[in-house]
Amino acid sequence: MKTEVKQEEIGIELEVPKTEEELIAQEEKKEEQNPVAAWNPRTQIGKEVKAGRIKDIDSILSSGKKILEPEIVDSLISLEKDLLLVGQSKGKFGGGKRRAWRQTQKKTMEGNVLTFSSLAVVGDRNGHVGIGLGKSKETLPSREKAVRLAKLNVIKVTRGCGNFDCSCSEPHSIPFIVEGKCGSVKIKLIPAPQGTGLVVGDECKKILRLAGIRDIYSYTQGYGRSTINFASACIEALKNTGVLK
Repeated sequence: MKTEVKQEEIGIELEVPKTEEELIAQEEKKEEQNPVAAWNPRTQIGKEVKAGRIKDIDSILSSGKKILEPEIVDSLISLEKDLLLVGQSKGKFGGGKRRAWRQTQKKTMEGNVLTFSSLAVVGDRNGHVGIGLGKSKETLPSREKAVRLAKLNVIKVTRGCGNFDCSCSEPHSIPFIVEGKCGSVKIKLIPAPQGTGLVVGDECKKILRLAGIRDIYSYTQGYGRSTINFASACIEALKNTGVLK
């Protein structure tokens, strides 16, 4: 005769699989527990930042020196981060929900090898923004790589008010028309008056918000549904804001 043993009598708790949102929140808590104070710099710029001799990130970016440690950016500015929707879940007739991870697979003799890619954007909403593409065999490591690369690719965005309908002096837009290109995607960013908002694609809105831009017009050519090329073209356009016309 079989005997049934209840879970409460044994005292074993079954682990419930966590969702992607819960895993992301768990990783963010781990990142908060690792302060920059425990950072051991290896580059000359990192040692100067750690010693307090460099207190402004703009001086590093204007000098043309390359940032090789993400802790340099973390110690100089306070960053916010977000993920761009580069993938899509399975659905009938291509109607799957957009997701932050793009899944690809490679055919090998051992079977299918899965790879996950994610595109992260970081910014301080005050003229600094960067994007990074991370790839890994799992979702969370690809996100961590993307955030780390985004911090290393931070750029300075020159803001202003270049629209003739707006005579304010607040840096709510860009100073003049700029263009960027990546692959077949071409984007033109045009200054807009206050109250216009971000007239651009949803994924590019995340980049502009973290850069501190609130009003802008845009004109896009090419295959804009390619999120990676679209975001890279937007970053190239923002780089041109520092070039005098």
